[in-house]
Amino acid sequence: MKIQLYLLLAIFLSAGSVTAQQVNFGIKGGLNVYTINNDNDEAYDSKAGFNLGLLGHIHLAKQWALQPEIMYSSQGARINTGNIETKINLDYINIPVLLQYMFDNGFRLQAGPQLGFLVNAKSKTGELSVDIKDNLKTVDFGLAVGAGYVHTPSGFGVDARYNLGLSNINDNSSNKSFNRGFQLGVFYLFKHL
Repeated sequence: MKIQLYLLLAIFLSAGSVTAQQVNFGIKGGLNVYTINNDNDEAYDSKAGFNLGLLGHIHLAKQWALQPEIMYSSQGARINTGNIETKINLDYINIPVLLQYMFDNGFRLQAGPQLGFLVNAKSKTGELSVDIKDNLKTVDFGLAVGAGYVHTPSGFGVDARYNLGLSNINDNSSNKSFNRGFQLGVFYLFKHL
């Protein structure tokens, strides 16, 4: 985990060396559709949530950019046992750092690491809510891959991505569990270049 933190820090420090004229800041929000993938073949259903946060768009070259983000992300899964549904509600502060290839027509392909910090975890069945944060690891590491489009004159854009959790989120279980989810978002870049 130390190597992953050092890698993320190195990316942020290298981004800081870019001149201010090449940096845009923005806001972003959208829909999450997440589940939890287990290694014991226990199947969970997807759960809808939302994401909201800030982004930076750093031009590295004509076709290349780096996009670090800090996002509040509502994640988790649903478990159906007979007629009883249990929702696992996991709230993270996610920090993806995406390398983007930008086409001249506004489309972008993007991929990069994502570090998540668990801020809340509850299991809810009917009106009964149980705090499960102590059963989960506080740090999650994953990979984000997606595509987007920005309308250059206005700075408005949309993106879609898949987040693949690579680290086991279980802290007190022999079973391994991983966050997996799709995100659809809209964003606005201030003073877009």
